[in-house]
Parts: sequence; structure tokens; C-alpha cells
Amino acid sequence: TEIGYDGKSVIDEEMLKQAIEEQGPQGQAGDISKKEGIQYEDVLQLRLDYRNILKIYHLWHFTSLKKLQLDNNVIERIEGLENLTNLVWLDLSFNNIEVIEGLDSLVKLQDLSLFNNRISVIENLDALQDLHVLSFGNNAIAQLENVLYLRKFKNLRTLNLAGNPICEEERYKTFVTAYLPDLVYLDYRLLDEQTRETANTKYKYAIEGMQQNELQKQQAMEAQKISNEELQLHKDAFVEFLNGPQLFNSMFDEDPDGEKLALLPGMESKMEALCVQIFDAGLTQHAQRTAEVESFFTCSREAVADNRQKAAQIAADFESSRRQVMEMHQITDVELLEDHISSCQEQANQLSETLMSLELQLVDQLEDIFKDFERNISDMVGGFIEYVQGIYPFCRDLENQHHEQQLEIALATLEKVVKNELEEEIPDDMAMLLVDKDTVTNAVSASHDTHLLKIDNREDELLTRINNWMSGLLKSIHDEEVKRNRKRISEIRNYVSYVKDELEDMRLSEHH
Repeated sequence: TEIGYDGKSVIDEEMLKQAIEEQGPQGQAGDISKKEGIQYEDVLQLRLDYRNILKIYHLWHFTSLKKLQLDNNVIERIEGLENLTNLVWLDLSFNNIEVIEGLDSLVKLQDLSLFNNRISVIENLDALQDLHVLSFGNNAIAQLENVLYLRKFKNLRTLNLAGNPICEEERYKTFVTAYLPDLVYLDYRLLDEQTRETANTKYKYAIEGMQQNELQKQQAMEAQKISNEELQLHKDAFVEFLNGPQLFNSMFDEDPDGEKLALLPGMESKMEALCVQIFDAGLTQHAQRTAEVESFFTCSREAVADNRQKAAQIAADFESSRRQVMEMHQITDVELLEDHISSCQEQANQLSETLMSLELQLVDQLEDIFKDFERNISDMVGGFIEYVQGIYPFCRDLENQHHEQQLEIALATLEKVVKNELEEEIPDDMAMLLVDKDTVTNAVSASHDTHLLKIDNREDELLTRINNWMSGLLKSIHDEEVKRNRKRISEIRNYVSYVKDELEDMRLSEHH
């Protein structure tokens, strides 16, 4: 084990192997797992207590782990647990932890103990909505109001806070009982009706006010969530902010002069109508693309599952005949045994060929499904791009008309200024533009360029993003298939060579 400062250790491969061997299967099963090597991904429980551990490290492979004991060490920080997403039970008691952190991905956690650490604030547990049991006993929690944080955990039934400074407050028990109404056990004791009634009476009005407040917050959050989901849908369709005058308004964001030169009525609504057409088509398109993508993945999964089932049946038949041969090592007739072994080796070769050709069939089948999908999705994306490219010129035409009219109005106004015929007062910044023809023309042209750039950029962005989405999706499907195929081929090879090695061992032991 890697020893750090002052003889304290870091979790390393050696420690993990030792722990798994001690805690794993014993006897014959233990010998097999030692020979085949423990797969960290399959371990469900792990005890790493009393090992003087300072740093949590090397646990990322334990993706199936349900129960982890790290109690009675010298751990100072909760870290390195991100991949343990199946963890249900975690014991970090009797360590030197000061801050609750690093637990966000453990969404299945039900039982968490941080008993006897140095924690002063209950926080950073929002993602753990399944918590049933929480122990913060013997820590440094001094603010009774901090308990209110736990109101969001609707499944919490058992809470231990004994041995914290807050327990010395006279109102401690009634406060916690009133504000956490679903709690069944507090500090190892069942909460009785008497305590509940006293608590409810004492804090009735405060709790009603808080519930009202929480309800408003909840509604605001839900509204925000719906709005975010809607925006995300628009982004996935590449048409966000095209369902209103946003593109038109954005033309004037970096164009103060444009705002001063009078906006012409009618242009805004015409451009908005064009944007809305693209927006509506975008959402329709997105729904069709999504259905196409889902249909592709469904077909692929079914093809793989069907093929796997056939392969599994073939392997199972072979396995039962192989088991019979393995049981024949009691046969004393060496020649008879040799025949059986040879025949089994022949069957193993046959099996390898059968499984490989099945895999080849699947590869061809998936290739066909992929080609169909690629053609369909390319047609859809191509059709949408054509549609967009058909509408954007109208936006540019509107801007060109707007530019010509604006120039006309600006020059006419300049003429009036020069002749002193302008009746209304013009603002100072407008007066600075109306100096001479060049200044006016340059200002209107600069404004026009800014507007066209905005329109062009939004079109480019839409086309680039949809093309990137398509090529990214097709590439990832292709890469995943290559990975799947390689993995399958190596599974078949490993299995067949394992069978042959076993037969060879059997042959050698007979000769000896």
C-alpha cells in the first residue's frame, strides 16, 4: 500500500485486491475468482475500514457497488466517489471530514453516515432525494436553523444529530420534530405522539408561512423548468429565438445609429412572420428526425438482441456437452478419453466458426440498417436546409428595402435641416449624423451592413449546427458499432481459448 505522510495511506490497487480477497468468496469459488481475476465492476460490497486511509482513490471501477464502508480512517475530503452511481449505503463515520461534498452523482443513496467527523454545516446533498437514514452525530453543527435544509428530503425517516452543539438548545427536539414532520426516529428514539403534538402547536404559524413560501418557490422552479425544457427543445431543433421578433431586434443590438434612424413600420412584422415559418418547420422537422433516430436505435437493438439469443443458445448447447466431457476425467481408458477430448476440441473449433459467422451476419444486417438511416436522415436534414435557404433571402430583401427607404428618409431630413425647414426638434446624437451627405450615407450603410451580418450569421449558425449534429451522430453510431464488434470477437476468442486450455490441462493430467 502506498504510504503517504505520517504513515497514512492512500487507497491503491494492492489494498483493494487484499480487501476483495478477504471479503470475497472463499474455498473453491475463491480459487476460481483468484484464477480468473476479480472484476471490480462486479463487486457489490466493499469494506475499507480501520486502514488509516487519508485519501479516497482508485474506486472508479466499482460501478456496481451498493455498500461501501470507509469508517474509522483519517479521511479529510469526500472525493473519488463519482462513478459509484449504484451506491445505496455509505459509511464515512469516524474520519476527519469538515465539508459535505462530492456526493452529487450518488442519486441512489439511501443510508449515509458521517457520524463523528468535523462537519459544521449540513449542505450539498440536494441530489440525494432517496435518503432514508442520515447520521450527523458527534459533529460541530451549531445552527439549529440549518436543520431546515433537510425539509427537501421527503423520504427521510431516521436522523441522528446527537452530540452536536445544537442538541444543547432547549427547543432542539420540538423544533426538529415540527419542521421535519415525516421523521420517525430522532437520535435513536421513536418520536412519540406527545412530542409531535407539542411541536405542531408551538410552531404551527411559522410552519404555515414556510409552507406557503416553499410552494411559491416550487411553482417558480417548475415554471422555470418548463421554460428551460422548451428552450432546449428549440435549440435541439436549431431554431431557438426564431418564434418572435428576436432576430429583428438583435439587428439593432450593436447598431445605435440604426435605432436613431427611424424604424419603418411593417418591416418588423414581416421579418417576424418569416422567422416563425422557419421556427414551425424546424419543430416539425425535429419531431420527424427524433422519430427516425429512435426507430434506427430500436431496429439496431432488436437485431443485436436477436443475434445474441441465437448465439447464447448455440453456446449453451455446446457448454452442456463440454461439461459431460469434463466429468469424464474419471475414465481410466486413456484412448477413450483422448477421443472425447479431440472430439470436444473439434466442436470448439466448430463453435468458434459458427459464432464468428453469426457475428458477421449481424455486422451486415446492422450495416444495412445504418445505410437506410443515413440516407433518411440526410434527406431530412437536406430538405430542411433547402427550406431555410429558401426563406432567408426574403429576410435580406426586407433589409435591403428597409435600407433604401431609410437612406431616402435620412437624406430628405438632411435637406430640411440644411434649409432650416425642419419643424420638430431633433436629438443631439441625430444632429451629429445630419452633418452632410457622406456622413448620412456612411451611417446608413454601416447600419445596413450590421443588419445583413446578423441575418447571415443566424443562417450560418443554423446550417453549421444541424450539419455538425448529423455528422456527429453518424460518426458516434459508426464508432460504437466498431467497438461492439471488436468486443464481441474478443469475447468469442477468449471463450474458445479458455475451453481449449481446459481440455489441454485435462489431457496433460491424464498423461501424468
